[in-house]
Amino acid sequence: MKQEIFTSRAPAPGGPYSQGTKAGSRIYVAGQRPVDAVTNAIPQSFAEQARLCLQNVQHVLEAGGATLDDVVTVNVFLADISHFAEFNEIYTTFFKKPYPARTTISCALRGILVEINAIAEI
Repeated sequence: MKQEIFTSRAPAPGGPYSQGTKAGSRIYVAGQRPVDAVTNAIPQSFAEQARLCLQNVQHVLEAGGATLDDVVTVNVFLADISHFAEFNEIYTTFFKKPYPARTTISCALRGILVEINAIAEI
């Protein structure tokens, strides 16, 4: 059975999807945008956007009863692959060894520089 996860600490979904879904012992976090849940503002810099995305992932996980330590896989979507090294520096302030498996893809994003989703096992 699946259960919707919602928190006011992360931005509300922009379409017909959940911020996260809990199914059995897994939590699936939808792609989190760099949107402040209170102000709906999007920071200008890549670093601020990346941190906010990761914080939003963290908030959804916490609402589902998990932490970043429970994450087993992460998908990262970068509008510009030249941010890869900078992202890695920020990423290691959120995730510790053993790191989750990760895929990083360069793609066109609508008005944002980064989007991140994750799967956690609790």
